[in-house]
Amino acid sequence: MTKATLRTQFLEQRKALSADEVAERSAAIANRFFMERFTSGTLHTFLPIARQNEVDTWLMIRQLWRDFPAVRVAVSITDVLTNQLTHYPLTSDTTLTENRWGIPEPLPGTDPIPAADFDIVLVPLLAFDRQGHRVGYGKGYYDRFLANCRPDCRKIGLSLFDPVNRIEDVELTDIQLDACLTPERTYFF
Repeated sequence: MTKATLRTQFLEQRKALSADEVAERSAAIANRFFMERFTSGTLHTFLPIARQNEVDTWLMIRQLWRDFPAVRVAVSITDVLTNQLTHYPLTSDTTLTENRWGIPEPLPGTDPIPAADFDIVLVPLLAFDRQGHRVGYGKGYYDRFLANCRPDCRKIGLSLFDPVNRIEDVELTDIQLDACLTPERTYFF
C-alpha cells in the first residue's frame, strides 16, 4: 500500500477509537516501553495531539520523571517556515502552549538541545511496516530530525495498531525505525 492510502486508512481507524480504547492501548505501550528498558540518557518524545487519538506519551513521561530522574526528557517546537524541529527540555515545570495543529509545545526559554545529543527518540506515526518504515502526517519533520541524530540513537515508533506488510513508496530520505512498540508486541528491525 502507498503512504497516501495508509495515511487515510489509519487516520480513520484512529478516529474510530474511543477515548477508553486509546487510553488502554497507550497504557499497554507505556508498560512495554518500561519492560524493554528504554530508560537511559537523553530521550526525545512527541506530545500527543488529543484530537488525533495519538498514543498518550504522558504516561511514559510522568513515570520517567518519577522513577528515572537521570533521564533527560525533551520535546520539540515546530518551525513551519524552515520545516524543522527545535528541541527543548521538558520538566514538570515547563509551560506548554498548543500550536496551530493542536500539538503542545514548550515556550522557548532555555538553550535548545542538538539532535546529536539524543540517545532515544520516540517517533509518532500513523502506520508502519514489517521492515521498520513508517507513515507520518506527510510533512517530513521527523525524517529531517532523525537524519541529524547520531547513528547509535535508537528510533522507537509508537503505534496503536499492528504493522502492515509493506509500504510501497519508501523514499531515500525516509529514516527507518529501530523498533516499534504496539499494545501487543515490540517489533525490532
